[in-house]
Amino acid sequence: MGIDPAGWTLLVVVGVMVGLAVLKTAPDLVLLGGLVLLVVLGVFPETSLALSGFANEGLVTVAVLFVVAEGMKQTGGLGPVGRSLLGRPGSLPLVQAKMMLPVSLASAFLNNTPVVAMALPVVSDWARKHHVAVSRLLLPMSYAAILGGLCTLVGTSTTLIVNGLIIESEHPGLGGSGLGMFEIAWVGIPIALIGLIYILVCSKWWLPDRRSAIATASDPREYTVEMLVTPDSSLVGKSIEAAGLRHLPGMYLVEIDRDGRVLPAVPSNEVLEADDRLVFVGIVESVVDLQKIPGLEPATDQVFELDGPRSHRRLVEAVVSEGCPLIHRTIRDGRFRSRYAAAVIAVARHGTRINSKIGDIHLRPGDTLLLEAHPSFLERQRNSRDFYLVSAVDDFTPPRHHLAWLARAVMLAMVGAVALEWSGMFEAALVASFVMLITGCLSGAEARQAIDWSVVLGIGAGLGIGEAMRVTNAARIVAGSLFDAADAGYAMAGDTITAHPQVLLALVAGLTLVLTNVITAKAAAVLMFPIATATADAVTANPMPFVVAVALSAASSLASPIGYQTNLMVYGPGGYRSGDYLRFGGLLSVIIWIAIVLLVPWAWPM
Repeated sequence: MGIDPAGWTLLVVVGVMVGLAVLKTAPDLVLLGGLVLLVVLGVFPETSLALSGFANEGLVTVAVLFVVAEGMKQTGGLGPVGRSLLGRPGSLPLVQAKMMLPVSLASAFLNNTPVVAMALPVVSDWARKHHVAVSRLLLPMSYAAILGGLCTLVGTSTTLIVNGLIIESEHPGLGGSGLGMFEIAWVGIPIALIGLIYILVCSKWWLPDRRSAIATASDPREYTVEMLVTPDSSLVGKSIEAAGLRHLPGMYLVEIDRDGRVLPAVPSNEVLEADDRLVFVGIVESVVDLQKIPGLEPATDQVFELDGPRSHRRLVEAVVSEGCPLIHRTIRDGRFRSRYAAAVIAVARHGTRINSKIGDIHLRPGDTLLLEAHPSFLERQRNSRDFYLVSAVDDFTPPRHHLAWLARAVMLAMVGAVALEWSGMFEAALVASFVMLITGCLSGAEARQAIDWSVVLGIGAGLGIGEAMRVTNAARIVAGSLFDAADAGYAMAGDTITAHPQVLLALVAGLTLVLTNVITAKAAAVLMFPIATATADAVTANPMPFVVAVALSAASSLASPIGYQTNLMVYGPGGYRSGDYLRFGGLLSVIIWIAIVLLVPWAWPM
């Protein structure tokens, strides 16, 4: 006897879950492999259903929001937000609290997917700078967004879908009204607080500390770099401490040159003045970070004499060879800029501190120069005898600080339009990305590169697998099997238990929690809605608590990466495995299940 489509679907889903847990293959490839296998096995009545996930509005919204976030990044608009919210590294619970509170609050009024899309680069960048394991931050961020979404009707699309089903339902106990904006908060806020406390307490034991080899390796090259405080800088009048220049990761402030007077061993309370020249020593990543601070610019006129806008240039590392004609000459006297169409930003010399201004440094063989140049410099000098090695510094173009205010205004307008219900998230994000493109906040090439295609493909494939669970009735088979098992248990324990509405509510909520982690949250909500109302009718109970339990449980997809978009979005960047979700989010799911069973009947009497 052959296996029917539902059976094949369940086998593939189990295989995908095992593959995500044990294989080192990228998660998007595992999910795509599962979707391709389902198509080959013919489980979809129409091939277009397999591709429906890639046409999902939520998926396209995520892709567009990557562009909006890149516009904020390229203008430096996100930097001050991350520095002000996260501040200096402290204890893990303190850092997590600083991150999760604003994320959860924003998710209460905005769909949590765009909130995570906007916060992801900020948190990742902060973690890299301060050598904090990003795996300790990204999953809590996703969970905080999910928990915050439980607090209002508009916090997540899952509750909106359930509310629409309530309004359209012909059931006499449901139809007509629906839920109020903050009605669900009676249960959602306590659950969110319980979840946040759980994360703060249990992260150090249950979350992995995974760092890339690059993040943990020490960089032997320490560059000397000069930065100028511009006259219109917001740093003028601030102390070194208040300006955030005292505890820079991987870099320290050596001295200040003020009108030819050198201030060594700069104290934290020293107040910055316009045109101060700040001399730093640090690794290349920290030199790159300095370039992103508004109000600081390289203290060399060469940078601004190069042709073309700074946003079209790249940072390049070049090692001076013995054949370089500028050996033993200063950078200024050798006319480095004119000769190579590149400006020297910083110099590293075998870990030795160079006590000279950039223009006065005498070049030696083996010196590593950090240059600002047009991308064509790489091709012109890659095989040149003047340099041993020429390589681009990844992920950096000089930020467009003069457009930071515009990028922030566009993002706030997008958020405001959605919060005031003037526009949907997709439309608002599309307009915001288009405005950023036409105003020069980012280029078309940067927009294309900003989209994390592994996330997009993974979400699309996950949605396609969820659609297979729906069209083959595999999800309904799983639900029926669990109910049959529960009925068998009730029969062994006595008939009085099966008739208790709260026990059935617990069963409906638990089943929804299982399904939301196997298929998508929306699919679980749609599937369980009629089951919830039928269960309430079986014991002549009020159907509203059953339906609310479905909404809250379906929106609490915490125990797997494929159940919800935000979990997939942080899967790759956080270096997680499927078991991390099950271990950390599984226990939290049980706690949320208990809270739902206890609180929902209190808020909506049965």
